[in-house]
Amino acid sequence: MDIKTFVFPAIATIGALLVYFGLGIGVGVARVKYKISPPQTTGNEDFERVYRAHQNTLEQIVIFLPSLWLFSIYVNPNWGAILGVAWIVGRILYAWGYYVEASKRAPGNAIASLATLALIFGTLFNLVRGLLFAN
Repeated sequence: MDIKTFVFPAIATIGALLVYFGLGIGVGVARVKYKISPPQTTGNEDFERVYRAHQNTLEQIVIFLPSLWLFSIYVNPNWGAILGVAWIVGRILYAWGYYVEASKRAPGNAIASLATLALIFGTLFNLVRGLLFAN
């Protein structure tokens, strides 16, 4: 395969990393705004929502990135990139909703989670199919 085959998944990876980086900057800004000095992570509900949006994205990116690349290698890099962009949009909507009110994070979480599940199960399906029906 040509290295250009994986340009779009690479761009999606960089996009996901930029979202995570941006959420980290948001935590720093919120620390100043709400006067929550490190190592504190509690004391103001508005800060706690910003902090949890960042931490939850960290928890999810660990699952997302390998699944994005496995899908891109074993299934289709273009579809992997599309699902990667869906994950990014979902995480942005998740954080935005969470910043407003904890209950408003669900739609973004659903989008990102469905994208991750599609990556995982799409890869698994293709791998098992390849093993069962290999020439």
